[in-house]
Amino acid sequence: MALEAVSSSLPVLALLNDIVFPASQVTISVPRSFASYLSRIVKNEDGQPPLVAASPALNSGPNLQYQDVQLSEWACAARIVRFVRPTPLSPNSCIVTLAGVARVQLEKPLPSPSRLHTLPLHVVHYPAPSTGKSISEPAAETFRSAASRLVDQLDAESRARRGRAGTVEWKRLKAIIEDSEAEKTPWVADILMAVITTIPWQDRIQMLSTLSPSDRLKLATSLLSKQASIAEVSHKISSAVDENLTKQQKEYYLRQQLQAIQRELAELNRPGAKSKTGAVGSSKSENDSTSAEFDEEGDETEYFADLRSKIEKMAVGSEERKMGVKEYRRLKRIPAGSVEQGVIRTYLEWLTSLPWPESENDKETQSLAVLQDPKFLAKAREQLDSDHFGLDTIKRRLIEYLAVLRLKALKQAEEANRASESTIVASGEAPRTSATDPQPKETVVKKHPVIRTKGPILLLVGPPGSGKTSVASSLAKALNRPFHRISLGGVRDEAEIRGHRRTYVASGPGTIVTAMSKVQRPDPVILLDEIDKVGHASHQGDPASALLEVLDPEQNVSFKDHYINVPLDLSQVIFIATANSLESISEPLLDRCEVIRLSGYTYDEKIQIARKFLLPKQLEANGLSADRLTITEKAYEHIASYYTREAGVRSLERAIGSIARWKAVEWSNFSQQNRAKGERDYNPVVDVDDLEPILGVPRWDPQEREREERKGLVYGLVVSGQGEGAVLPVETIMTSGSGKLRLTGSLGEVIRESGEIALSWVKAHAYTLGITNSETQDLMKEPHPIDIHLHLPSGAVKKDGPSAGVALVCAFVSLLTGLTVSKYIAMTGETTLRGRVTAVGGIKEKVLGAHREGICKVILPRSNRKDVEHDVPAEIMSKMEFVYVSRVEEALEAAFGPGVLNSGHRLAGQVESRL
Repeated sequence: MALEAVSSSLPVLALLNDIVFPASQVTISVPRSFASYLSRIVKNEDGQPPLVAASPALNSGPNLQYQDVQLSEWACAARIVRFVRPTPLSPNSCIVTLAGVARVQLEKPLPSPSRLHTLPLHVVHYPAPSTGKSISEPAAETFRSAASRLVDQLDAESRARRGRAGTVEWKRLKAIIEDSEAEKTPWVADILMAVITTIPWQDRIQMLSTLSPSDRLKLATSLLSKQASIAEVSHKISSAVDENLTKQQKEYYLRQQLQAIQRELAELNRPGAKSKTGAVGSSKSENDSTSAEFDEEGDETEYFADLRSKIEKMAVGSEERKMGVKEYRRLKRIPAGSVEQGVIRTYLEWLTSLPWPESENDKETQSLAVLQDPKFLAKAREQLDSDHFGLDTIKRRLIEYLAVLRLKALKQAEEANRASESTIVASGEAPRTSATDPQPKETVVKKHPVIRTKGPILLLVGPPGSGKTSVASSLAKALNRPFHRISLGGVRDEAEIRGHRRTYVASGPGTIVTAMSKVQRPDPVILLDEIDKVGHASHQGDPASALLEVLDPEQNVSFKDHYINVPLDLSQVIFIATANSLESISEPLLDRCEVIRLSGYTYDEKIQIARKFLLPKQLEANGLSADRLTITEKAYEHIASYYTREAGVRSLERAIGSIARWKAVEWSNFSQQNRAKGERDYNPVVDVDDLEPILGVPRWDPQEREREERKGLVYGLVVSGQGEGAVLPVETIMTSGSGKLRLTGSLGEVIRESGEIALSWVKAHAYTLGITNSETQDLMKEPHPIDIHLHLPSGAVKKDGPSAGVALVCAFVSLLTGLTVSKYIAMTGETTLRGRVTAVGGIKEKVLGAHREGICKVILPRSNRKDVEHDVPAEIMSKMEFVYVSRVEEALEAAFGPGVLNSGHRLAGQVESRL
């Protein structure tokens, strides 16, 4: 029967970062406030032996304070063998040396942390002597083996750091371990727990609280074995680093140490590897190996293996594979941490990320399967119709493009199949390469048919907001291919297209290679947006010329980026370019493109687009359902007429978005109110009367136009720099002078010449028009010398082109005869000195612009009649009158009215005084 525990009272001394075991001795530093209490204990003033209960803190830490201590229930009764009071050298602390006597257990509740500085007396219990089994010799031998192994490791580390003089204490400790009897081994274990500070704090506290000698010996064996294994690995890592460390490699010390640690972890985590610690602590090792896969750096071996596998997938004998193998070998030879290694890694990552032809690549098969579908064209038309309203000409051309692409793909696939059937690969050994050259997984490469899109590059030209980008996106959806947009606006450096050479710092590939890396397909649809805004030749190269190789079907089969420096096949890529105008595009680049014009939308088309596309989009963007907002037909027409006069629909979409946000606020306020208070119901309908509070005052006055009828003023038709048609007033005025013509309004050379041609024609026919009294009279000098000033408003906008010739002639005739032209008439056409009216461009844009401005009658060259009948929508033609002329006389009759200017007769009551 076990004896009962003995109780007594001892002063409690809290140990923040130290621990005392029986048969061990520890010297600690305590605050100055403890000095009086320790002095009383040492002098036996209370008649008690100089013993204290040294209790370690459970929450030990470098910054732990006594008021935050959480005491351990188990402590060690320790005798004070040395006490040094504060000295001038250390005035704030005193030194205490404690010798452990026996384990004790503090009675609960434990002393309060606020009283620990007084060393309070507390009841402690001395546990009864253990009467369990005696220590067996095998258990004692296992302990001695683990302890000796750990002490040897610590001795080697001490010798490496301090020389032979620092290893005496470890030799003495090893002698104690080897000479200890079985029954004395628990006592030796306590000594080791006190001496070896690398053992975790909680494990040492567990050792202190273990009463049974056999259990204590088993726990000590486990802890010492684990520490011995850790010490062996640390010593091995240090040795590996020291062997490879030279004077030139000292800067790479930390990186080498990290690699050595990773190799050891890989060896420990290898399947079938045996743990050196035996069964003890095996679950801990499994947890450590599980967390290794989340290592930030990752395994260097895995990185190289992944890189090698990507190179192996490249076609055997191809240039990209040769380059990859070459750079891979260089990478393996360069020391870790070298700057050149980072450069080569980046290059290989870019090289292996591109969609090179592969033996196991089924991406070409996917594209071919889409084109082989008998309903492919019908589905493509359905896709285009669902994404866009109108644009019939554009859709028809895209369907033609897809039909040709489909027929080419089917023909190429048929030829490839015949070639594969006729070519039988004889079984045999594949050609062998170097041992270091990555080998493909299969020796017989099955080639898929490559669908090459050799043909014209589509160039969509039109004003902003007319749907150029969305058309390209719809084409990609119809082909089931990835879509990527490259913005060329503001590109001034050729390297942005072709990439920088690897000799430059921070070099990288160009936008084309970057796009191919992102889409991971050899046959994407790539949109070259704003190609008209790309820079021209400068000291940084010519990016427009760099695009020639990209867009030329004869050259893009082997496009070479300066950074990758390996030919890349772009023949399967469908390139679509967009531009607002053609004036700034270089001729060689324009020659490689097929121009498709998007002229803008009519009012009816805008209303349909707003109802079917823009309103649902804004409802979803602003969190409204379809029953929360309804815009009437008249409201749509009012917005398009007086708030957003543009060729595209972007401003219209912004206006609808403003209405949606307004109704979202109104609905939110309404839904939060108490309907029981009799508040008015929410009205989801937006009519014309509701627009002004939401959108503000109309930009254009619905009641009256800015145009007016007056002498010397006519209205011409122009196409703005954004591709949008507009009505431009032509203003003229007479002043006293010397017979000169003055032209203002930021006019180019061509339009200035048109003004001089128009005035010369009017001078030559002044008598016929009734302006002068004789054929020899100079209208600029007789009866009074005058100057004529011609101005085209919006002086900040540059204007040029020959299409204002008819308007200039009518303006001069109106000024000199006093007749006026209706404000609902607009005109365009180039004139010659013979009086012929020749064709001009941009007819659809000009007609749509005239329709938006409320023009009822348009005077056009007879040669442009086919453009009106082919391009202008039928609903516009039914609302406007078109007059086609081939001579200036016909244009004057159409502008001023029939019979007003009679050929060969002077006007009755012709002209009042010109001054």
